[in-house]
Parts: sequence; structure tokens; C-alpha cells
Amino acid sequence: METSGLHADLSLNTAVVRSFLVRFLADEVRNAGYTRGVVGLSGGVDSAVTAFLAAEALGPENVTALMMPYRASSRESLSDARLVVEALGVRAATVDITPMVDPYLESQHVEDRVRAGNVMARERMIVLYDVSARERALVLGTSNKTELLLGYGTLFGDMASAVNPLGDLYKTQVWQLAADIGVPPGIVQKKPSADLWSGQTDEGELGFTYAEADRLLFAMIDGRHTDTELSAMGFDEGFIRKVRQAVQKSQFKRRPPVVAKISHRTVNVDFRYARDWGL
Repeated sequence: METSGLHADLSLNTAVVRSFLVRFLADEVRNAGYTRGVVGLSGGVDSAVTAFLAAEALGPENVTALMMPYRASSRESLSDARLVVEALGVRAATVDITPMVDPYLESQHVEDRVRAGNVMARERMIVLYDVSARERALVLGTSNKTELLLGYGTLFGDMASAVNPLGDLYKTQVWQLAADIGVPPGIVQKKPSADLWSGQTDEGELGFTYAEADRLLFAMIDGRHTDTELSAMGFDEGFIRKVRQAVQKSQFKRRPPVVAKISHRTVNVDFRYARDWGL
């Protein structure tokens, strides 16, 4: 893929990527000693793509899709999630998180919408991991590369998973893959939203579009261009600063907790050789 600034080519060979990600999921789930996967199905494009890939990799009978609405969630999100379930024939369940979230928000007097959204995201992950334990399944991730780089997600919430097939695909690339693998067009085309409150959209919160972010991130991260070079390519200097700061400040979300090194072999510092232990 070309990395020439505003003209960066983010197009995918979707057939190759699809084949690779299906094999990736099948291998990683099996290598961990499992045969099943659990996906939190929000009605958005990312979770839909993960569900489609998982059904192909593991078989629909081995995939459980969980829909976890809150009382303020839009009805469209739930109906779109059900479209995916019907299209794939995966196992599905709906768990209303309202009775779990509201008592905490009320007892702690949480009025800030971001705090409340983080509580909802982490409650959904509690449900996902509980069901994964019941089903002996792995939680499959739905965070794309744009979200991970910008830190646009909740640590130990929607960013949590055992295996993530989408983490190296920018949002605009997820849309390409979604269209190719048969995700319902209405899901692909609707405005991205975490559905945390009425009228909330990803791009409205971020202050720029995913297309704009992806072009810059591709040149900045994949192309390794400096800010001076990015500016010369035509990117706005304020936009460059905003995005680079977002990437830098969210680094802690993309790595395991930092462990103080005392011994010769420290977890996640020196001791990272999973395959040497038969995994």
C-alpha cells in the first residue's frame, strides 16, 4: 500500500484479507485449546465483521453473539444486530445491562456521560467473559486499528478480548471488508456510533471523520513520516498535533500493565515466548 499522504492507498485485497483472518481466528482459538467464540454484537460494522469472520472460521454453531442493550440504546442497533444473527445462524442471546448499570450510576451519582459510557462498556465485558466461561469460549475482539491508535475505546471494556481479528485494519478498511463478506448494507452505511447516548456518533466525538483519520494515521504510523513531512504532504498542522497526541497519550491502553523488573525473566518483558510452551 502506498503511503503518499493525502493520496495514501488504503484499499484492501479483501479476498486475501478475509482468508487470512478466517485462518487466524481458527488457529488462535484452537491453539488456546478452545473451539468456540463469543462476540458482543452491537449492531455496528466492526462487531458484525468479527461475527461473520468467526462464523466462517469456527462454524456458526460455535459462535455465540451477545446483544447487550442499555435502556438508552437505539432500537435500530438491536434490530441491526439481529440481522447479523439471522444472516449467519449463530447462537444468540440478549442481556439487558440496565439493571446492572443503573444502581451503580445512581449510588455513585455519576452524571458525566463519558464515565457512564465507560461503566456500560465494562459491564458488557463482564457479561461477555461470564458467558465465555459458561460456554468454554474465547471473547473475540471488535476494535479496529483506528480506534486502537487513537485510544478511542474503554480499557477493559470494548477494547478487551482474547483474540482480535480487526486490530490491524483501519476503520475504512473494515468497511471494505464488510461489504465484501456480506454484512447487511444498512449496517455498513450507517454512521458509526457507540450508542452510549442519544445522537452520539464516533466522528462527532472525535471531531474528524474516519476517512481523514485513516489517511493521516496511515502516513504517520505505517509510513513513519515526521510531522514536518506530514505537513508538506498537505495535512493540517493542528490536525497532525491532535492525532499524534491522541496516539501518544493512549499508549497505556495498547500494552499490558507495566511490570517492575526484578528477576531475570519478567512477565511481558522477557517472558513472552508463548510458543515455546506449546501454545
